[in-house]
Amino acid sequence: MHYSKLFIGLLFSAFFASPAAALERPLDMDKAFVFSVKRSEAGRVSLNWDIGKGYYLYREYLAATTPEGKPVALETGPGTLKDDPGLGKVEVYFDHAVALTSTDAPALEVTYQGCQEEGICYPPTTRRIDLVALAKERGSKWMPAGTTGSAGSTPVSGDTPAVPVETGSAGSSTGFAIATPPSGGMVEGFLARGGMPLLLTAFLGLGILLAFTPCVFPMYPILAATLAREGERLTARRGLMLSLTYGLGLATAFGMLGLLAAWSGQNLQFALQSPVTIALTAMLFVVLALASFGLFELQLPAVITGWFMRKRLSGPGSIGSAAVLGFSSALIIGPCVTAPLAGALLYIARSGDLVLGAAALFALGLGKSVPLVVMATFGSGLLPRAGAWMERIRQLFGFLFIATAIWLAEPLLPTAGILGLWSALLVTFGVFIGAFDSLRPETGALPRLGKSVGLLSALYGAVLAVGLAAGATDPLAPLASFSASRAVLSPAGLLKTDFASVASAHELEALLAAGAKGNRPALVYVTADWCISCRTIERNVLSRPEVAQALAGFDRLSVDLTTSNTDLAGLMKSLDVVGPPTMLFFDGPAEVAETRLVGEVDKADLVLSAGQAKAALQ
Repeated sequence: MHYSKLFIGLLFSAFFASPAAALERPLDMDKAFVFSVKRSEAGRVSLNWDIGKGYYLYREYLAATTPEGKPVALETGPGTLKDDPGLGKVEVYFDHAVALTSTDAPALEVTYQGCQEEGICYPPTTRRIDLVALAKERGSKWMPAGTTGSAGSTPVSGDTPAVPVETGSAGSSTGFAIATPPSGGMVEGFLARGGMPLLLTAFLGLGILLAFTPCVFPMYPILAATLAREGERLTARRGLMLSLTYGLGLATAFGMLGLLAAWSGQNLQFALQSPVTIALTAMLFVVLALASFGLFELQLPAVITGWFMRKRLSGPGSIGSAAVLGFSSALIIGPCVTAPLAGALLYIARSGDLVLGAAALFALGLGKSVPLVVMATFGSGLLPRAGAWMERIRQLFGFLFIATAIWLAEPLLPTAGILGLWSALLVTFGVFIGAFDSLRPETGALPRLGKSVGLLSALYGAVLAVGLAAGATDPLAPLASFSASRAVLSPAGLLKTDFASVASAHELEALLAAGAKGNRPALVYVTADWCISCRTIERNVLSRPEVAQALAGFDRLSVDLTTSNTDLAGLMKSLDVVGPPTMLFFDGPAEVAETRLVGEVDKADLVLSAGQAKAALQ
């Protein structure tokens, strides 16, 4: 038992003493590289960067073009040679950088890129400067709105007139106003009412509720398979210890996610739920399923296997394995966007309080593991200990792994392909558990029950196949296309094609302004092809006629984050959005308070928010 206590202590120590917590949080791009423009009386343009301490700017990546894309030559001085791990020896600027040019163009688009020493590298940033607005005769100066100077530098006087600027970086000023999101003020609200104890208790409870959402379901077969491998050694106490360790690993992953997101300034959910990551994870579950069916053995080298066996016999080995499994499974399939998760990440981004934000996420992850602990503790006695049943249980887990792979791959495949995969899986599972096996009169109740379940599974699989042939797309309503009367009498729901695409903050500003002139509210739907919850919303919520009626008269806009870029990153930051799915309702240029929807939503919530947005117009 002392090994377990030691491991748990080390787990907590690793969480709170992580490198991410120790490193200084990076500055925003505009504060790390304070950009200003001067124009002399002769019309010569000087581009200037005040660079914060601990940051540097690449000379090679300083560039300027006209609005038509024609390159503009820049005169730059020599920089300092730096051995960059990815680029080799490059010239960089510390403290200050200047680039000079002479051009008759009415505007310039200036692109630059820099990094934090021993830290992050910022994406390339483009600034658009209106040179006509710079007065030639007085030698005026321009700086981005709200910029006062680099960290530790003397603020620059704002006596000269500001010049309109368009930016491709995050944090640009916009012409629309964001209401304080309910999720964004969640952490502050709990802190104001009850301090840290209430905050952690509330997020623990929210985690328990989120444990029953589809996003967490794949964790159940993973933990069950871990318990089944224990065999004769599995007891209620052993199941409790394994599941607790699994849960601590899961919670630690959530806390680390918050720390790394705040430290790096990047949305790690994009990396964890990118199409490549989803595809690799789905393939991993297919491999695990094939191994469960006995097609091959996943065998480690003999030296490693022997070491694991010795650890297993001594006790704590499988405890450590459960922790690693919990940590990795949370990173792979756990970080779906929900209101509590978005609230904690927004709080971290706004306040810079990494420890408190990470503690909230740790409690959220711990809450998600509570039902898993209950299942492991009280369900361990139901698992068979040895014999032919163990082989059947292993094969059952194979089907669960296949189902998890299909669920994960749903955003990447066409709906017809997903429907076909579910059909094949259900028919195969039905055959496996005896749908078409003959029964003798003396056969017991359990085989008869198995045959009944198998017949139902095979029957529904056949129904899915019929629906697929008829053009159905919803696995939960495969025969809807045969209901002709419904198609004639009921209005259609909404499709993704019914939403106008928005790719930047300036596009959204223009569309909201146009809607305000026509006295129309707007719905902004943040989505992505790799977002599993988005597919669920589009299939089960937006497709409903009631939702289409509630959103009649709205300007329906979508922000597609399938492939991210600097414009979209700036838009996300301007909207205070962590990730998809998120829905925002606007009355002209202002977001309607208390209407934002984060994570999976149902029909009633969407209709209610739409009604509040319409009422705001009156």
